[in-house]
Amino acid sequence: MIVNCYKKLKPQNTKIKYLDLIKLISNTLGIGLNKIQTTISEYNQTKTVTSPNRKRKKPGVVDKIDDFDKDAIRRKVHSLWFDRQLPTVAKVLTSINEDETMPNMKETSLRTILKSLGFKFIKRQRNSILTERKDLISWRRKYLISIRRFREEGRPIYYLDETWLNTGDCVNKVWIDTNVTSFRQAFLEGLSTGPQNPTGKGTRLIVVHIGSAAGFVPGGLLCFQSKKNSSDYHDEMSGQTFREWFEEILPLLEDNAVIVLDNAPYHSVRKEKTPVSSWKKADIVEWLVSKGEEIDATKLVKNDLMEIVQRIKPKYNSYVIDELATTAGKTVLRLPPYHCELNPIELAWSMVKSYVKSNNTTYKIIDVKHLLHQAIDRVRPEDWQSFIRHVIDEENKIWGVDFICDELIDELQTDPRHVLTIGDSTDSANDEDD
Repeated sequence: MIVNCYKKLKPQNTKIKYLDLIKLISNTLGIGLNKIQTTISEYNQTKTVTSPNRKRKKPGVVDKIDDFDKDAIRRKVHSLWFDRQLPTVAKVLTSINEDETMPNMKETSLRTILKSLGFKFIKRQRNSILTERKDLISWRRKYLISIRRFREEGRPIYYLDETWLNTGDCVNKVWIDTNVTSFRQAFLEGLSTGPQNPTGKGTRLIVVHIGSAAGFVPGGLLCFQSKKNSSDYHDEMSGQTFREWFEEILPLLEDNAVIVLDNAPYHSVRKEKTPVSSWKKADIVEWLVSKGEEIDATKLVKNDLMEIVQRIKPKYNSYVIDELATTAGKTVLRLPPYHCELNPIELAWSMVKSYVKSNNTTYKIIDVKHLLHQAIDRVRPEDWQSFIRHVIDEENKIWGVDFICDELIDELQTDPRHVLTIGDSTDSANDEDD
């Protein structure tokens, strides 16, 4: 378009200045001056133009599986620890592929997923085992200690989370009459041809709610229609949207409540940005001075400044919703990463989705919203209490598995051959001992 317009307008405006010609083309096509100038310059030099290389980002194997499957994979690894077996990729892969409720996968995919979940390989000669990163273990231990203490104190505990529903969601299998082979036969015999099938996934609904042992909090539901064509429903939520909803539900909770949530980015919007190494030196100095630090920029390099930032940073690492909760007399407690099984609302969502899928026959958004409200109303306080008891059992199991891991790894370390930590999972790809 730019080249054709340039070829047409140039002969008609032989006396016009070059920059004025660029502006004329820009006004004609509605395209920016820089793009027009670089395109024409390239054309004049090479007599051709190259198309911009716009590659669509394809979802990887980690993006294609949901949180439930990720949680199930983590459980497979932990179940081997519970059985006092050393987990290897081969054992975990066999366990996953033999489970009909889980998707089949290849070893390379499993390695990628395990790495994304914070697992690493510890290798002893030809025996390699899976263990978790120390920071994840530490976070999990602190969470379990905190949640147990809050329960002992008798504080009300609420659990919140987001999920999604597609208007095309329905049960996978239904009973059909195989004797009915055509619409004409069904019409003549007064029969049906079976349920109508959805044409696709349909519109996606993003759902947010919060609940406790007393059930879902009345008035706590947020449901809105997805606008992005993204495989991850988390992309739909923004920090501002979540904050507005969070401010509205805080008055609905009991006094001195504890609010358990995960580490989604919109849950963790910081109250104030703190310097990082990509900041300009002047901006880092300005931030430090604003915090009361005496800085002589002529004697300090950027690395020195960042060391000061790291020292005082913990005092300014507060989150927006944590401050809102504290002001309202409540406490936010974050789940350790990759541990959605410790949030009982996940079981409530499973119950809600099952009801919607079983009763969705029209695949219309208004009907699916109505089914969603019905499904939420059907989750009784007794169900929530059962979900919470299940989660407490899971907490106890996870608490114990860390001790089992220590014992088995200690047994490995008693061998004269020392234990090595492998940074890249591919290094041990050919060293598995089944």
